[in-house]
Amino acid sequence: MKQGTGISASVGAILSSLASLSCCLPLAFAAALGAGTASALFTTLRPWLLGFSVVLIGFGFWQQRRATQCAVKGRVVGQVLLWAAVVVVLGMIRERYVKCRC
Repeated sequence: MKQGTGISASVGAILSSLASLSCCLPLAFAAALGAGTASALFTTLRPWLLGFSVVLIGFGFWQQRRATQCAVKGRVVGQVLLWAAVVVVLGMIRERYVKCRC
């Protein structure tokens, strides 16, 4: 038998990679388009979402206070995560509404 040069295997590999690219590339474009649209939508809704975040954080503090009044010990992890959420939301509010005085 004659040993082949491997050209047919190389061509087959190139064709299979192009076939898989043509399958997945339109999905990547659709995902990028969807992310851009969602970003534009969330930008217009940003003040409402920040207000909703403040309300939910207030609800979280109210639940913690209510739990201590009922003699239920709260978890330290829950308190740390709640305060971390406060820091994140305040940072977002500061970034959006407080101008830099550099």
